[in-house]
Amino acid sequence: MSTAASATNSTLLRAFALLEEVLAEERGVTAAELCQRLDVPKPTIHRIIGQLEQEGLLQKEPDGRYLAPGPRLRRMALNTLAHRSVGAARRAVLQRLADELGETCNLTLLDGHELVYFERVETNWPVRIQLHPGSRMPLHCTASGKLFLAMMPVHQRKALLSGLSLKAHTARTITDRERLEQELDTIAAQALSTDNEELIEGMVALAVPIYNEVGQVRAAVAVHAPTIRKPLSSLMEWAPALRQAALQLEKVIDL
Repeated sequence: MSTAASATNSTLLRAFALLEEVLAEERGVTAAELCQRLDVPKPTIHRIIGQLEQEGLLQKEPDGRYLAPGPRLRRMALNTLAHRSVGAARRAVLQRLADELGETCNLTLLDGHELVYFERVETNWPVRIQLHPGSRMPLHCTASGKLFLAMMPVHQRKALLSGLSLKAHTARTITDRERLEQELDTIAAQALSTDNEELIEGMVALAVPIYNEVGQVRAAVAVHAPTIRKPLSSLMEWAPALRQAALQLEKVIDL
């Protein structure tokens, strides 16, 4: 291998290693920390970071110190999870859950300040909400969105909430920050979240977390139902089935 090719190879591998470190650290990571962890000279680290930022693979957090996944990297991650070749086992679990409950079930991810649906199994009922994979929804008024907010570190939650517009979508949407914080504390204690007609009138939802191998919440599984078929009090009876599905999904989703 030529010297030029070897150098290119080395830079590419260092870039991948750097991205892995950023993705593994939930609180963000600094350039100085990357230098130490990867044993790479400071000028080299800054050059690679600059290139990755330029390509949208990395971005700096508002404080300017910490690095976070950029929009292009997040899209790549979502596209990877949604790819048919890696989703068969995941979809099978979700299909079994939807068949058992008889209502629409979905898997969601947190992307910045929004909720993203990346897998969904619809029911054949005439009354249902249709959200295609890739649909984005607000955090403060969805079961999965509130779950993500509740389960993240408190400092991260507060930083994210400070930038959210708590828009009212129905009369039940929580728009008061103090009240929302109280609900998030309750959700965190139970690892269980609900949407009580907060996004769409007449629709309720229940969500539980999906953890990765180190105990971080990386996705959520949820069930939706119209209140004319299933009021929220009845939907709560499905919490054990959702938790069982979440355990199965942890084995088939590489998070």
